[in-house]
Amino acid sequence: MLICRIEQLIQNSGFRKNYIAERLGISVRQLRKYEKQESLIPIDKAYLLAKMLNIKVDDLYEMAEDRKNETKL
Repeated sequence: MLICRIEQLIQNSGFRKNYIAERLGISVRQLRKYEKQESLIPIDKAYLLAKMLNIKVDDLYEMAEDRKNETKL
């Protein structure tokens, strides 16, 4: 299972959601759907978002099992 980190990463970036949504060419409502995993972010928008946040695309999500392994360490 994937855990979405988009909301957390945007908060940490200091960018406003309306700025990010505008740069991605989407509405803030659609951005919220990506954050809440109501829909998956298309790969082209994922690359743009990752570039804006100065992260790798695979940082946008994490596997739930990775989180479980962290708590065992």
